[in-house]
Amino acid sequence: MPAARFAVSLSRVIMEGVMLEMRPGCECCDRDLPADQEGAYICSFECTWCRDCAEGRLRGRCPNCGGTLSPRPTRAQAKWAGAPPSTVRVFKPEKCGAPAF
Repeated sequence: MPAARFAVSLSRVIMEGVMLEMRPGCECCDRDLPADQEGAYICSFECTWCRDCAEGRLRGRCPNCGGTLSPRPTRAQAKWAGAPPSTVRVFKPEKCGAPAF
């Protein structure tokens, strides 16, 4: 994709609010997962887990959808004004056994 077209596409994504939610905590243990720090894992639906839960109990699979858990990228604090991370916590400890899939 040409650079100018990519820039327009990226601007549209940011303006329309299509970006990662950057949820603030692990759904399993409720550990804080700041958006500007590494250590969070997500599935394609953005279910969010800390590294310990993702690699340990969940064995790299989301218990909600069965999808692969991947490291979540970080978001620099300088970008939070226009693209703030979510403040909505999702905590479902009952899902933290072995993945259902």
